[in-house]
Amino acid sequence: MRFAHFVKHGAALALFCVLLSSCGFHLKKASYLPDDLRTITLTADNPRSEVYELLKSDLERAQVALLPTDSSSQYTALHLYKDTLERQTLSLFKNGQVAQYELAYAVTYRVSRPGKEPVEQGFELYRNYQDDPDNALAKAKELDIILRELRQLASKRIVRELSQL
Repeated sequence: MRFAHFVKHGAALALFCVLLSSCGFHLKKASYLPDDLRTITLTADNPRSEVYELLKSDLERAQVALLPTDSSSQYTALHLYKDTLERQTLSLFKNGQVAQYELAYAVTYRVSRPGKEPVEQGFELYRNYQDDPDNALAKAKELDIILRELRQLASKRIVRELSQL
């Protein structure tokens, strides 16, 4: 009885795997970076920013060798410009206080490869944020979490965009 149950579930699992692999589905691996991006010099306008630290760790996780900033120009250089956060009011409470914001997090960076024109790219990430003056401490913590998530997404997007160069 137990053996028949095992065989039935095993056959169903095997059939599922065969069907899934035959449709072309593949698990997403780490972004593949070209060989000339496997060793880079990483600089930033603000080397103490959180997005810079996240980008540094994401590049190391993608097996990119990071060179000191005073390295020669024979290696690719990635420069992270200042990241900015803008808040725009979306709605108000009846008493005139802000009820909802739209957060726009913008990041720009430049990739300079030896023998090629520098490529400057930028993007914006958006999130809506509901404010509540009665729960100011909780909303401040929620805003910190949203900002951390936006910075993580920005770092991962830069690595992904590097793989597209």
